[in-house]
Amino acid sequence: MSTLVPPPPMLFNPRDDAMQLYRAFKGFGCDTPTVTNILSHRDATQRALIQQEYRNLKGEELTKRLSSELKGDTKIQTFKHIYYSRYYVQLEQDIQRNTTGDHKKLLLAYVSVPRYEGPEVDRLSAEQDAQALYKAGEKKIGTDEKTFIQILSGRSRAHLAAVSHAYRSMYGKSLVKAIKSETSGKFLFGLLTIVRCAENPGKFFAKELYKSMKGLGTNEATLTRIVVTRTEIDMYYIKAEYHKKYKKSLADAIHSETSGNYRTFLLSLVGS
Repeated sequence: MSTLVPPPPMLFNPRDDAMQLYRAFKGFGCDTPTVTNILSHRDATQRALIQQEYRNLKGEELTKRLSSELKGDTKIQTFKHIYYSRYYVQLEQDIQRNTTGDHKKLLLAYVSVPRYEGPEVDRLSAEQDAQALYKAGEKKIGTDEKTFIQILSGRSRAHLAAVSHAYRSMYGKSLVKAIKSETSGKFLFGLLTIVRCAENPGKFFAKELYKSMKGLGTNEATLTRIVVTRTEIDMYYIKAEYHKKYKKSLADAIHSETSGNYRTFLLSLVGS
């Protein structure tokens, strides 16, 4: 296991970072240490500026290139490096200290288990997982939380979407409702988040964005995190779901809830 150390003070130049990332992707294989070092030593705003520079320089989206270059467990490790660079504590240690029970088991499994995130789905396997979840929950007295943790933490988003569809087809009830009837508290919230992200990530993130701007004040941390991390992945679908559900464009909502350079920055990422 690699040793994580706090990042040294350094000047930030998004163009230089974009060039270093491009060179790390060239040739056979990927210079993963260089990629990890750059991304883990930048905050969310800086990473967004790097994405813009990379697009300007190379005419392609950095997030798509990262997805093709970083496979499986490498993505999980990169996220852990970024977490450590911001908070100087390992992610698993924070989970151990700040969570309990089945919620802790779910989070630890989710950040530890390598997952294939490709689009391919085996229908028979999805049906078998749906049956296993039914047997672990609605079919028995009590709940086999271990089965829920194993399946929901270890399967791809595409596979879990297929499991959810299979569950409804086989048992006439949504997987979300089954989870609500069988679990509670933070464990329930964790399971629902995983399933909803798998079923319809656009709808899930639209709701989270709405909540971040609802009422007095704005949760800028949540707003920034979602916009920056989803802008080149599925922002088009998030905006469509936001308008469909709240009868207002996401850009208009952000414009009314933010101001100054912060507003300009977010709107440039959200787009028209």
